[in-house]
Amino acid sequence: MKNTEDYQRMVEKRKAGYDKKQAKATLEKGLLIVNTGSGKGKSSAAFGMALRGVGHDMQVGVVQFIKGAMDTGERKVLSQFENVDFQAVGDGFTWHTQNRDQDIATAEQAWSAAEKMILSEDYQLVVLDELNIILKYQYLDLDRVIATFDKRPAMQHVVVTGRHAPQILIDRADLVSEIKAIKHPYKDQGVKAQKGIEY
Repeated sequence: MKNTEDYQRMVEKRKAGYDKKQAKATLEKGLLIVNTGSGKGKSSAAFGMALRGVGHDMQVGVVQFIKGAMDTGERKVLSQFENVDFQAVGDGFTWHTQNRDQDIATAEQAWSAAEKMILSEDYQLVVLDELNIILKYQYLDLDRVIATFDKRPAMQHVVVTGRHAPQILIDRADLVSEIKAIKHPYKDQGVKAQKGIEY
């Protein structure tokens, strides 16, 4: 800033803009949130929200659709809280299983757990980790998933993660974040997935 007066004008302008936005933001409702894109951090962001929910004494439900075969740090931590229902159902990535019928059956099992959480008044926040991958490979019927989201309690937040979010889900969502890959140690440097970073 050139001088104190310029700085003062800038902060006053920002405060006026903030106050205007705050005056308009009067709605309160459950949000459908989608974290997608090729970059790292989609699940990490969702589990950050889950931890916030725990801090606010919310009942949190988590279903991991792909990483169920892995011993993840988020499962170890979040499962310790009484107000978290953590269901890790996946068998791993489809290129590991090499069995579409098995993948569909596992996805159905995971979706059954997710659907119970979503349709329950007991959960204020539900995280559906890697659901977008399941939808991309058509292991679940997209219309059925959307119909369930439409029936959720009015104040319930649902967070869906994974690359390749379908357009209909993006259109329905209240909040969509696309995480862009600029540089990644696995793809760019051949560094393997590491504890505390990827899982």
